[in-house]
Amino acid sequence: MKFGNEILSPGYAFVAPALILLLVFFFGPVCAALVMSFTDFDIYALADLHNLRFVGFDNYSNLLTTPLFWKAFANTCYFAFVGAPLSVLVSLGTAMALNVPAVRLKSLYRTALFAPYVASLVAAAVVWRYLLGEDGVLNQALHAFGLSPVSWLGDPHWSMPAIILFAVWKNFGYNMLILLAALQSIPQDLFDAARIDGAGPWSRFRHVTLPGIAPSLWLVALLTAASYFQLFAEPYVMTQGGPAQSTVSLLYFMYEDGFKWWNLGHASATAFILFAVLVGLSFLRPRSEGAPS
Repeated sequence: MKFGNEILSPGYAFVAPALILLLVFFFGPVCAALVMSFTDFDIYALADLHNLRFVGFDNYSNLLTTPLFWKAFANTCYFAFVGAPLSVLVSLGTAMALNVPAVRLKSLYRTALFAPYVASLVAAAVVWRYLLGEDGVLNQALHAFGLSPVSWLGDPHWSMPAIILFAVWKNFGYNMLILLAALQSIPQDLFDAARIDGAGPWSRFRHVTLPGIAPSLWLVALLTAASYFQLFAEPYVMTQGGPAQSTVSLLYFMYEDGFKWWNLGHASATAFILFAVLVGLSFLRPRSEGAPS
């Protein structure tokens, strides 16, 4: 391949098909959506592009004065800032339990705990919707202990915690494997030396385990938080955004705005607001100990 007077290496020829696919099916739609967010693209414009008008930042300003948008934003933050740390903690605790030398059948446990992650999200959500139903297994267990049943998906106070519980169960297995690999990469000599110096379990965890897995732990936390901000399938399948809009997320709000009410300009603006949030999240990183104040 030639580009100007330079001959490109054969590597570019091999990656060219993948780059073309990315350009056509990823960057192209992203740029089109960005342009659309500055227009009043709706069902009338879909029928006739002559009805399309450029409105500048009106879609963004309208969103910022829409109560449902802020409700969806608050629900998404609630889900991400509660669910993501809980998922990481469960993953870390499980990984540490599996890293104990005395534990037998580790491969079986790893497979069983990882299985929910590879299961279909929609299928798992449907099963959990029945488990958390009025006559579901969980309420039957509460009744067996003499407790009153709870409307897990019908009560605004319990609907989001129920979805968080499902999401943690569904996703922690992937992070568990990453953290387990990080734990196994820590030299055993460090633990032996700390034990000889009289360090207890908490001191060994704080001064040996945490520094050893810090890069992996931060990566897991960042990826989990980013994925939890993209909440959609769980409320779509389990609650349809209810009850009382308690589980409407930004993506669910965008979906209804774009494909139910055909406000595609508004929906595109919502997508790029979420994109800005995720970009800002990606710049968060722990400061190294030697970094200047």
